[in-house]
Formats: sequence, C-alpha cells, structure tokens
Amino acid sequence: MNQVKTLDMPLLSVGMLSVLVAQFFSALADNAVLITAIAIIKSQGSLNLVPLLQEMFVIPFILLAPFVGQIADAFPKGRVMLVANLLKLLGALAMVAGVNPVAAYGLIGIGAASYSPAKYGILSQMFGPASLVRANGMMEGSTIVAILLGVILGGWMADHSITWAFIGVVTSYTLAAFANLLIPALHAESSGARFQPWILVKKFMTALSLLFKNSDTRFSLLGTSMFWGSGTTLRLMLFTWVPLALLINDNQTPSNLMGSVSIGIVFGAVAAGLWVPLARVNRALAGGLLLGPIILTLAFTHELNLALVIMIAIGISGGFFIVPLNALLQERGHETIGAGNALAVQNFAENIAMLLFVGGYSLASSVGVPVNITMGVFGLILIIFMCVLAIFRLKHE
Repeated sequence: MNQVKTLDMPLLSVGMLSVLVAQFFSALADNAVLITAIAIIKSQGSLNLVPLLQEMFVIPFILLAPFVGQIADAFPKGRVMLVANLLKLLGALAMVAGVNPVAAYGLIGIGAASYSPAKYGILSQMFGPASLVRANGMMEGSTIVAILLGVILGGWMADHSITWAFIGVVTSYTLAAFANLLIPALHAESSGARFQPWILVKKFMTALSLLFKNSDTRFSLLGTSMFWGSGTTLRLMLFTWVPLALLINDNQTPSNLMGSVSIGIVFGAVAAGLWVPLARVNRALAGGLLLGPIILTLAFTHELNLALVIMIAIGISGGFFIVPLNALLQERGHETIGAGNALAVQNFAENIAMLLFVGGYSLASSVGVPVNITMGVFGLILIIFMCVLAIFRLKHE
C-alpha cells in the first residue's frame, strides 16, 4: 500500500466545508427516506416489516465490506462519495416510482455502504492526529444535525404528504452530489490496485484479523458495534413503543424522540472533542457505561417529556463514547491498513451487530414479547457488555 502523507489542512478549509455539506445533505436524506419508507409500510398495515426494512439496509454493508474499503482507498475519496450518493438518489427515485420500499431501501443501503469508508477515511488524509478528533467532532456534528432535521422533517412530511417527503429526499441527495464535486481530488491511498474479488476477500479477512489483534482497534470495533447495534434497534422499537407506552399513534412523535438523541449526540461529540484526546481515549468509557442504565430507564417510562430527556441523555452518552473511538480507529487504520479498509471493517462489524440486534427484536416481536420488556432486555445486555469491555480495556492497558 502506498503511504500517503497527511495534508494537515485547516479545520475550516474549503475541502472540509465541502465534506461537511455533502455529509449533511446525504445524512438528512438517509433519515428522511427511512421515516418515509416506514410511513408507507405502516399505511399498508405491515408494521411487522419495519425490522426487515432495516435488515435490507445493513445487508449490503456486510456483503460489500471486503470491497468498499479497497475501492475507497484505490480512488480519490471525494469521487467515491459522489458515486455513492448517486446510488442513494437512484434508490429514492425507485421508491418514488412505486418499487417495494424494502427493495428500494436496500439499494440505498448499497450506496450508503460504499459512502461510509470514504466519508470518514478522507478525514485521516486531510488532518493529522492533533486535529483528527475535532474533525470527527465536526463531522459527527454535521451528521447529527442532519439526522435531527431528517427524522423530524421526515416524520412531519410523512404525516402530511408522502409526495413532499420524497421531493425533500431527492433534493437533498442531489445537493449532496453537487457538494461532492467541490471536495479536493486527494491522492488515492492505494493507487493502481487491481480489482480481484477473491484477493480482496482475502485481504479483507487479513485486515479484519489485524484490527482485532490490535488492542486499540479491537476496543474501537467492539464498542462502536455494540453502540450502533443497540441504537439502531432502539430507533425501530420507538415506532412500536410510542403507541404502547405513550398512547400516541403518529409518525412525528417517534421521529422527534429519534431527533432528541441527535441533539444529545451533538453535545456529547463536543464534550469528547474537548476532553477526550486520543492519548486519553479511555475516558470515553464513561459514556458507554451510562448507555445501558439509561435505556433500561426508558423501558419503564410512560410520559413524553421524561422520554425526551432520557433520549437526549442517551445521545450525550453515545456521542461522548463514539466520537473518540471512531477517531482512534481512523488513526490506527491510517497508520496500518489504510483508513478506508479500517472503516470497511468497522462497517462490517457494526452491521453484523445491527443485523443480530434487529433480528433479535424481530424474533421477540414475532413471539409476542411486549416491546418495553424487549427494550429492558437490550438495556441489560448493553450494561453487561460495556462493563466487560471496560474491565478488559483497563486491565490490559
């Protein structure tokens, strides 16, 4: 692999601003289209298909993991982001044309799987270790604001007009593609690589093995996987939990609760940028250890305002936990196997966790387990996992 020198750009450079704008509109559309797809499925009386919707989105992350990291490192990452956004746009247009929402959302998942290693891997090319956590904080901030607006606007528009919801989604993906064009054409981290699928699978398995053997990257992979597995499942649970616990049946309320998590993550990301440099990354464990107890509290909540506060607290803890772990993986990956490859492995691990968690929720729902009990069990699982992760991390440091 060619070792590419980090450019150490200013945090407010045109290149960084272009990345942030592209990420903002892409993430906004990703979340608005999810709420819109859920609204379509609910209107068809098939709420039980909501977990399948999420599973169709994450399966491309798993199947394409050996390839998307190599592609992200073999081409300028800004151009990879452009092509991935165009795939997402195609998926949204397919849904507009009446294609089954589950199948169309799977196409959006292919675009998202291709987009993710490039969007984060580009940061380790643009910034050195001193600025990388702050750059990640800015990226997470842009993403979370987009998620906040995406879920809130998606829920509001889906309750009023599916047509206008799709107009917003298509416009956002188009704006993201234009912003991608303004990202500097940075050198590829692995230029001249040949696309040989079987060899790429072998290289991916080698990268997976190397990252799990390294204590820092293993810590990051396990922590982020558990966070996103439980977080994605919690997001889906809200559409069943809200009518049961809060006696509210619209799309707006669960969307607002999802948005409140985004508000919290912004504050958590800012706090992590200030207080958790890479040299003190273990401080992030404080946020991870709080997640399980807070989710457990939510399972027994029946009042909307209290639920909003709890969801914000989940976001703060998650942001404080996830941002330093992302930066740690990017930095170690950039030093060893390439940031794009490292992010592809991270996506693989995280989406395996999502598939297992969502599958567990779907199974529990199919056998009639009340959603508040399922939510409580997820909280307990998270408490146990984070305690074990913290003990092993601190013991072996």
